[in-house]
Amino acid sequence: MKILVTGATGYIGKRIIPLLIEQGHTVICAVRGKLRKEKRYSEEDNVQVIEVDFLNNDTLKNIPEDIDAAYYLIHSMSNSISSFQKMENDCAINFKLALEQTNCKQVIYLSGITNDTKLSTHLLSRKNVEKVLESSKYALTVFKTGIIVGSGSSSFEIIRDLVEKLPVMVAPKWLNTKTQPIAIRDVLTFLTRGLGDERLYNTSYDIFGPEILTYKELLLSFAKSRNLKRTIITFPIMTAQLSSYWLYFVTSTSYKLARTLVNSMGVEIIGNTSDINKILDVKPMSYDKALEFAFVKIKQNSIVSSWKDSFASGNQKKQISSKYINVPKYGCFKDIKEQKVLDDTRTFAKICAIGGENGWYYGTILWKIRGYIDKLVGGIGLRRGRTNKNTIKTGDALDFWRVLLIDEENKRLLLFAEMKLPGEAWLEFRVAKGKVYQRAIFRPKGLAGRLYWYSVFPFHGFIFKGMINKLANA
Repeated sequence: MKILVTGATGYIGKRIIPLLIEQGHTVICAVRGKLRKEKRYSEEDNVQVIEVDFLNNDTLKNIPEDIDAAYYLIHSMSNSISSFQKMENDCAINFKLALEQTNCKQVIYLSGITNDTKLSTHLLSRKNVEKVLESSKYALTVFKTGIIVGSGSSSFEIIRDLVEKLPVMVAPKWLNTKTQPIAIRDVLTFLTRGLGDERLYNTSYDIFGPEILTYKELLLSFAKSRNLKRTIITFPIMTAQLSSYWLYFVTSTSYKLARTLVNSMGVEIIGNTSDINKILDVKPMSYDKALEFAFVKIKQNSIVSSWKDSFASGNQKKQISSKYINVPKYGCFKDIKEQKVLDDTRTFAKICAIGGENGWYYGTILWKIRGYIDKLVGGIGLRRGRTNKNTIKTGDALDFWRVLLIDEENKRLLLFAEMKLPGEAWLEFRVAKGKVYQRAIFRPKGLAGRLYWYSVFPFHGFIFKGMINKLANA
């Protein structure tokens, strides 16, 4: 079958594509910018990457007509709090209109469980998308989940941050809300086994794990699995805004995502029972088993995807596209350094390992201070780290940077700043012919941008010099 996968660079998309390839399908990966194309997909004969933005009608023509089925994995929960509902609606309408012009027989949509009488804006939006996607031209199959537990998932990472950082938690009352977590492995099993199954055409199913747990029980079970003793005290008068700030400052989530999650955490996510497990022969695993599998992946340093690598985890107002690879030459402040190296390959390997737990090789405390300052003014700080300690890919989050380009052949790494700045900033590394080249470029916005550059310039002098010296000594 020829399958269109939207949200191909998202948490679910990155995980389902390899499974579809293994099953012998031809996969069409829809991405908003080919900047984020996975290098390994270039080596697959049955994978095609197309550039499609479902908020831009001009790009819809790139969708081939001869597709057999499609996965709708687009969610906008991390975008603007005030506009994500309209964005999700518009994306769904444009997707539907585009798919109705193709040979598509089935659309599979991954949504959220919406059985409570009082739903958050986020969950109402998901419910609305389900209605929008219904069509007489193709069959719609909907799988609705609660929180997804797996290495790199937003739910897993937030729980991990809370448990590992706070021995005692004074937490909001929504910790007593009930939910039914499901392992990422089980979600992927439902999604792949439901493909092409005519029994599931024009149906909707809740999929969930075997246990009903409160968020407090999720935290305590996680602590037990890590041999950590934790005390949790619920504080009934903590407002949604305070709860959002609590998540924002303690965990790696952005404030926008924290606010969306808090609004949804007051809603019970309990699924309606059905015969879907029997139909697809799936036996969902327990929460503890899901945690066990997640930590196996973490220990093996083989996390396939992370919510942090979504562009929405940053603070930029516009979608980063390939235009940012062309670093501006004029109207910018620059700090350019070069240094001789003994081994080009080893030097570039060290460059590619920069950030996260490995640090920035020089002035680490100053990088941390800059991260704390960024967080205080509403930025993302250094909390995202990096998804994998050893490898790095185009599109990855790297502390408060985004990987715009990783070119192993030409030994070039280009980063774009996602911290709060009065302007735009790039950091570029390149190794060639026995030398390492390092460029920091800042394009200021107005007077504030110029004042910012001159205020940090004295620190750049020795931070960037120390960093390139460390790289040269790889």
